[in-house]
Amino acid sequence: MKSVSNHEASVLEMLRTDENFALEYLVAALEEIDEEGGESVFLTAVRRVVEARGGFAAVSNATGLNRGNLYRQFSADGNPGLSTLLKVLSAVGLGLSKVVAHSQDDQEHTAA
Repeated sequence: MKSVSNHEASVLEMLRTDENFALEYLVAALEEIDEEGGESVFLTAVRRVVEARGGFAAVSNATGLNRGNLYRQFSADGNPGLSTLLKVLSAVGLGLSKVVAHSQDDQEHTAA
């Protein structure tokens, strides 16, 4: 069980400190969004990034959005609006445009 917690701690640390890793993490989740259960995967990924980068209390303070609502909206069965998603990603320093651009960069490198 200790190796699982060490792995989890390592992932959270990388999400907190390594922007490229956090973008790759979100891109991987976004690529599954059209699959069955893909929305839950993406929302869970966003939630983990938020938790690694200060938590929902910090995002709530930065955005003015209600913390409790954020927890619900970014649960596996949540349904945040686009404006909420944009504000949350921006508050953790990873705007949606960065995620999409990073995805396109990955596709260009793979095709080359």
